[in-house]
Amino acid sequence: MERLAFSCYVFTPGGRLLLTMRGHAKRTWRGVWTNTCHGHPAPGEPVPDAVVRTLRAELGLATPVPELVLPASRYRAVREGAVLEEAVTPVYRVVTDARPTPDPLEVGDFEWVDWLDFVYAVRTNEVSVSPWCRLQVAELAALGDDPIRWPVVEVENALKAAG
Repeated sequence: MERLAFSCYVFTPGGRLLLTMRGHAKRTWRGVWTNTCHGHPAPGEPVPDAVVRTLRAELGLATPVPELVLPASRYRAVREGAVLEEAVTPVYRVVTDARPTPDPLEVGDFEWVDWLDFVYAVRTNEVSVSPWCRLQVAELAALGDDPIRWPVVEVENALKAAG
């Protein structure tokens, strides 16, 4: 059964990605590199609010309104035996020059990386990333080389795409 999740990719105004390693206390994909943050909204919580909450809690980032860039990304993954995840995962972009202050239980490590270098490393398997990140990188790369210029999806169009 598909759950609702979200992913967020935080970039500097110059287009560098805030890459994070999942904390070693996480239930799944411990110590795996991934996009800036990934999570699930609370019941009844609007997804953009969940993105803001997660960025603040896990990375200490007070963010502007997240921008929806992929409304209906999906993934299915098995890890550590019987763990199966299936999720509809809208993908958001945030642009900020704020410095993260990660919660060490949530984030094992982080670094700012060049977006195109990261895309290349994922495509050539030079870096191992979470299953949702691998799929999303391919989808995001199709939007263009400059993540700051990716088109934003309006909410009403997102609802049609997810339906």
